[in-house]
Amino acid sequence: MSRRQTEPRSIASQLVLLFTPAAAFLLCCGIGVLYWTVVRHAFAEDRAVLADKVFAVRADLKAAGGPAVIKEQFKATRPSDRAAYWVRVIDSAGRSVAETPGMEKLLPASVFSADQTADPARGGVRDYSTGQKLFSIVSTKARAGDREYTLQIAQDRTMDEEFEKSFGLLVAAVLVGGIFASAAIAITVTRRGLRPLAAMTNSLRRVGADRLDERVPPNEWPRELQPVAIAFDDMLDRLQDSFTRLSQFSADLAHELRTPIANIRGEAEVALTRPRSPNEYQAVIESSVAECERLSGIIDNLLFLARAEASEGQVHRQEFDARAAVEKIAAYYEAVAEERRIRLICQGEGSIFADPLLFERTLSNLVDNALRFTPEEGTISITVDARSGLTEIVVQDTGAGIAAEHLRHVFDRFYRADPARSSEGTGLGLALVKSIAELHGGSVAIESERARGTKVTLRFPAPATKKAIESDKIS
Repeated sequence: MSRRQTEPRSIASQLVLLFTPAAAFLLCCGIGVLYWTVVRHAFAEDRAVLADKVFAVRADLKAAGGPAVIKEQFKATRPSDRAAYWVRVIDSAGRSVAETPGMEKLLPASVFSADQTADPARGGVRDYSTGQKLFSIVSTKARAGDREYTLQIAQDRTMDEEFEKSFGLLVAAVLVGGIFASAAIAITVTRRGLRPLAAMTNSLRRVGADRLDERVPPNEWPRELQPVAIAFDDMLDRLQDSFTRLSQFSADLAHELRTPIANIRGEAEVALTRPRSPNEYQAVIESSVAECERLSGIIDNLLFLARAEASEGQVHRQEFDARAAVEKIAAYYEAVAEERRIRLICQGEGSIFADPLLFERTLSNLVDNALRFTPEEGTISITVDARSGLTEIVVQDTGAGIAAEHLRHVFDRFYRADPARSSEGTGLGLALVKSIAELHGGSVAIESERARGTKVTLRFPAPATKKAIESDKIS
């Protein structure tokens, strides 16, 4: 029950419910104005004709000098005849001196009120109903010679009343029919208008894991649906890219894990083919431990990447001296650098707003990569540059460099620019660097040239933006 109540209405039903009352309101207004205009026009014409009749009776009365002419006119009229007008002439003594035959029965003199003595042309007319007939009656004064008479004139409007009723029923029938027609038109137009949406739905239903190339061309849809089509196409592009990367990542991960496992298994199988000396078994175990350490490193890096992507905004940032942190990392690799006769140079000053442990891990990955690919007598420089709004850490070496076609892929997981060196590292170092930089709201860029070295630039928010970052995190 509660589920039905909260279920949203369809767009079609909402459009029909909005269009039908609006159309019904317009029909009511239009037909109502038409009915009022026709009835009012008929009423005005009746009043005008009644006024003409009053003037004609006055003229006859005045021309004859009395009601004699009017009496002669009534002699030819029988009570059973249907009269359009009923006339009564009353003298100053209150006696009826002339009247239409049968008028006393239908319209006694008492129904003509004394206050209804205004000119009919000025609105001194009122309606009177006998139950079966409707009359417009008027009472006015007229003079003939030196005498004054009261004229009581009634107009039979029974046919007009019947016409008004018939016309009213016709108007009501047209109104009801118009409302139903409006509802039918609304349903038809709505269904036709929503056909593109149904077609788009059918098109999107065809999208699947094996059909991510399905698209909704925006030019084929109405203007209102084009933004939706564009948004869906963009979403499908992102999904296809993510799915492709995920498939590639799965393949790379399987390859990376298969190599050390195959090495461990191969060495163990060889060792078990015949009895070995303790030294030989020790060598096999040491090799297995080394491969296990490699597996552990891959798993640790993958776990870190997953956590970094899932816990964005939960980094424990603090402000610290970037130069001191750089010198700490340089001191850690100093022995390796001296052994390979590579100079490590630290320069620049500045503060940084980041997680110290994550920053050290990022810089360690960059220095480790630089040491691995920098030949003897080479140089690795680490420069701190505090600028407005950010702090840059630049790691530059004089190593072998990276070809231009590989630069845009070096931050991808498991990507190696030199397949011949696939045994060196796991291909996750630069991916970790990028994830940590983006986790802090920063960025990383790389420049490299074959045989001239590589330059990696890390950008972290400067301490001046600390409050802004914390306020964004709270909001």
